[in-house]
Amino acid sequence: MTAASTGTGPLEVDITRKVFRGADGSHTHAIERIAFEAPAGSFTTLIGPSGCGKTTTLRIVLGLDAAYAGSVSRPDPDGRIAVVFQEPRLLPWRTVDQNVRLALPAGMENENLDDLFEIVGLSQMRQRFPTELSLGLARRVALARAFAIRPSLLLLDEPFVSLDEMTATRLRQLLITVWSARRTTALMVTHNLREAVQLSDRIVFLTERPATVRGIIEIETPRKDRSADWREAQVKAIDTRFPGVL
Repeated sequence: MTAASTGTGPLEVDITRKVFRGADGSHTHAIERIAFEAPAGSFTTLIGPSGCGKTTTLRIVLGLDAAYAGSVSRPDPDGRIAVVFQEPRLLPWRTVDQNVRLALPAGMENENLDDLFEIVGLSQMRQRFPTELSLGLARRVALARAFAIRPSLLLLDEPFVSLDEMTATRLRQLLITVWSARRTTALMVTHNLREAVQLSDRIVFLTERPATVRGIIEIETPRKDRSADWREAQVKAIDTRFPGVL
């Protein structure tokens, strides 16, 4: 395994093999080869069946799992990495403002976050506690915390799972709004093809375990032109090209 980076270059992932060893000594071949490139400042999504290695890939990119064959080249060797998990993971005894500021590195403790709170719609809730928030609002706090550190790489692990579709749709649009305002290279994992079509510059489709890349689709249509009808047409076209992806 090697991990390297070059300035503001692309995220380059080339995982040639990943095997898990069980407590009983058995081996599970999780990844055969996952290779793709995410240009600097782009939004890339991994999509595939459950258990195919999507989250494992995020863990490898994040640096939490070094036991693999291959290489990962991140956009910035000294840049910060932010992660948005499936659950907001907020500290209940701290306010919204304090939860967001927890992630700030040394030297940024007093960062002016007024514009960020305004973008995510939390300006009036900075002194609230997590127990006073709906799940949708808590997810907004998690997004704000990720963007507050101005990361060079943003990783998202199914950030809108378990939300009703109306709330999830609003939060997807919110994600694009704050990402556009604080542009960074983003890599997201999801099972939701409609979500991927709405958000992504490119979608990387993975096979079942042991995972390989089934195909990659580039989406060039500007996000402002991705209407509901356009998204449904894209979903149908992708499902035809990659049967069973829905």
